[in-house]
Amino acid sequence: KPLRRIAEAFEGLAETVSSKTAVEVGPFSRACSRVSVLFGCLGIAFKFAEMDYVSKVEDLLEASKSISTLHSLLDSDVQRNCVRQAGSHSRNLLRVKRGLDMVKVLFEQILASDGNSLKNPASVAYAKVFAPHHGWAIRKAVAAGMYALPTKAQLLKKLNEDEASAKVQMQNYIRASAPVILYIEELFHSRKLGIEW
Repeated sequence: KPLRRIAEAFEGLAETVSSKTAVEVGPFSRACSRVSVLFGCLGIAFKFAEMDYVSKVEDLLEASKSISTLHSLLDSDVQRNCVRQAGSHSRNLLRVKRGLDMVKVLFEQILASDGNSLKNPASVAYAKVFAPHHGWAIRKAVAAGMYALPTKAQLLKKLNEDEASAKVQMQNYIRASAPVILYIEELFHSRKLGIEW
């Protein structure tokens, strides 16, 4: 039941955030790695997102061996003046945050829509979260890939869920991921780094 595992992992992170405890890189990365399976289930349209997301999460997991919290991860890059450099932990954290955001919007759109097609929910989620940061070629490729998305029924089957259980787990993820996403955005804003790059 990957959806339940994803929701539970983020409920744990949300508790950490609400208790005003610093979020550790290790548990954060492990929770994020559970989301990878979702991108894999969405097929070719999100293949780029899956590859990009997985590599960024792996970088953060590796970083967790020497850096304890997300705070210190950003501060370390700020000190080394490499926040925006390709491959920096901070840049990877921002990309991972976008992946989490995309899934949150996708779930919101799935829950708000009737029917079996994922094309509209996925298109809205992509347009809102990823499209502003992608060039024309990637946007075009994603638009073409939207026609190869699984149906909602196929997605639920891959995730081993029925409509009712999936709805509960999607709502749990939406609720739990929101404060975590906000927490990461605050980390960037409090250091005047911005998040639109």
